[in-house]
Amino acid sequence: MGRRGAAELESRVRTVRESRGLSQAELARLAGLSRQALSAIEAGRYIPNTAVALRLAQALGCAVEDLFAPHTSARRRARVAEKSPTGRVRLGRVRSELVAWPLWGPVAAVPADGTVTGRTGPRATVALLGGAGEPERTLFVAGCDPALRIAGSLAEASGRVRVHWIPTSSAAALQAVREGLVHVAGTHLHPPGDPEGLNTIRHALGRTPAVVVSVARWVEGLMVRPGAGIRTPEDLLRGGIRVVNRQPGSGSRVVFDQWLRGAGIPGDALEGYRRELCSHLAVAEAVAGGLADAGPGVLPVARSYGLDFLPLAEHRYDLVVPEDLVDWEPVRVLLDVVAGRRFRQELGAIGGYDPAPAGTSRRLGGPTR
Repeated sequence: MGRRGAAELESRVRTVRESRGLSQAELARLAGLSRQALSAIEAGRYIPNTAVALRLAQALGCAVEDLFAPHTSARRRARVAEKSPTGRVRLGRVRSELVAWPLWGPVAAVPADGTVTGRTGPRATVALLGGAGEPERTLFVAGCDPALRIAGSLAEASGRVRVHWIPTSSAAALQAVREGLVHVAGTHLHPPGDPEGLNTIRHALGRTPAVVVSVARWVEGLMVRPGAGIRTPEDLLRGGIRVVNRQPGSGSRVVFDQWLRGAGIPGDALEGYRRELCSHLAVAEAVAGGLADAGPGVLPVARSYGLDFLPLAEHRYDLVVPEDLVDWEPVRVLLDVVAGRRFRQELGAIGGYDPAPAGTSRRLGGPTR
């Protein structure tokens, strides 16, 4: 078919194919290729020989030069997903758009694909670093469950995908899916009146059809410093008791605020209520490190840090995937991991998870299996 090592050529096959409205399977059939071969060409892992390049050009109604061109520089234009104090980024392609996620905070130690050298509005020029990963097989997953990092590592072991986990709140993750910044969002938003969370997801995504895949059930509540003796909302009003909070839009914050409202206690009456952190892990670290006596979180994380835990609610954690991305290979690899035995074993070893629903999926209109 061709040869490995396409670093000197840029493949534009996928961009042209999508502009023609063709699926990968349709173009592979028209060009007389296997889908796997076409995937390798689109990802730039193979340079096709002349005959294959001509068949692709004929199927797409364009010139060969429109499909393959020498890299003019080691720079790319990308849409930057969020503001950041650093210019280091990871690159991935969400549909036809190249997206750059900054590497800071909990993911600061992840190897970068490049650095931002210039920016105009939401778009930036990214200078690639040596050994940069392949954006075409990079899967962006946003959500607050630390188990997503485990699922990503298991998926990467297949050699078919690179997973970048973005630890963020459920509301922010759903917004990122809606805006085309990530492929998969994790959520555990189950407000009163929406016990399954599906109406909340539908409202967050707008017109974007999606499939909802369950990961596990977990207990949400208050992570407490051992010996603090916190059992009721009124205990948080004792002198010297300090709390730390999650940001608005997180599932744990919703549960915490509902618990306080039920007791008639305004959040601002608590010392530290406005100190908002971006993840369950950050809250647990603050409590375990003595910077706070309690904070909202989930049982698996509390156990991992040796904290006491006050249960307040039990909810399901779900993954939300836009319908048009469900059959994309990197997404399928991740979903297969979530439904697999090894991932269930990992959740069982951590404790605090009920993995029984793992892999169960439904469309927003009702169950699919």
